[in-house]
Amino acid sequence: MAKRLIIEIDEDKCNGCGQCVLDCAEGALAIVDGKAKLIRDSYCDGLGACLSCPEGALQLIEREAEEFDEEAALAAKAEREGTAPAHAGHGAQGMTPRPGGCPGSMARALKPLSPVTAAANPGLAVDLPSWPIQLRLVPPTAPFLKGAQILLAAHCAGFALPNLHKDWLAGRIPVIACPKLEDNAALLEKLTAIIKSGQIAGLTVLRMSVPCCGGLEHLAQQALKDAQSDLKMECHVVKL
Repeated sequence: MAKRLIIEIDEDKCNGCGQCVLDCAEGALAIVDGKAKLIRDSYCDGLGACLSCPEGALQLIEREAEEFDEEAALAAKAEREGTAPAHAGHGAQGMTPRPGGCPGSMARALKPLSPVTAAANPGLAVDLPSWPIQLRLVPPTAPFLKGAQILLAAHCAGFALPNLHKDWLAGRIPVIACPKLEDNAALLEKLTAIIKSGQIAGLTVLRMSVPCCGGLEHLAQQALKDAQSDLKMECHVVKL
């Protein structure tokens, strides 16, 4: 075990409303005898999506705790909710993998439409410099990464900022991720590999102000550390 951020519940403040249980995507919390309880340390990701407690009964603290195990947490949650396949154990065991890969995830640089074509087909006027944009799908050796300024953006940022393309994508290659809903170990491995490739010239993180989105910033910092890189990183927070 090592020290990390993990949720702590003040039972004197907790009224058992269950809001935190609904907010925890990993199913780390449950209402037991009218109070919120942390089921297992390894089920808590420490990102704080449950801090919306109306009574202020929850807080993040740093203490010795088991490492977060997303696979086990989600498997246990599915089992409790009765959504796990009958033949599957914990994690992905027993599930049939999908064959092959998706041809739509092939790395490619995109050319903007000509002004004439864009004007005649406004629905096609996409200003996207590269594909794919999901972090887990971007190959570390993708040609469009060479000399690129990367915009590592939270999924929600594209919907929260109406001028995202004009204000943030100009001169940058977009890469999106969500530390709350995705496998953080896989995200970290991919981002570290991209940085280690030595292709990119800079990294800008664009995250939301909600606590769980802070994981995106921490992810970038850890990737730089693991890659032993002195690459310049900026972080901007979109306030709700």
